[in-house]
Amino acid sequence: MSEQIHTAGPAAYVINQIRITDPDRYMTYAKAALPTIHAYGGEILVRGGAPESLAGPGDVDRVVLIRFESRQQARAWRTSPEYTAILPIREASSVSTVYVVDAAE
Repeated sequence: MSEQIHTAGPAAYVINQIRITDPDRYMTYAKAALPTIHAYGGEILVRGGAPESLAGPGDVDRVVLIRFESRQQARAWRTSPEYTAILPIREASSVSTVYVVDAAE
């Protein structure tokens, strides 16, 4: 069940830098994750391969950027039963660094 949290303050973005180790299994995760993101009010802004590093090591296959109404909403999605049920698939099929950041006001 989704949890809509309405708070004053800036939107928040979840940024996921991903190195995929098992493409088929990762796609299973990606398809299952999408409805959980939408259920918590998330909007995928970037979901692409072939990221080009302009500085730094750039050893990722995919970058995902998701906008949420607030940091609280992003955390509610990330800790939700729906998402945590599929998280082991992502962990078994990729190596990720995930951030949550507030939007500039």
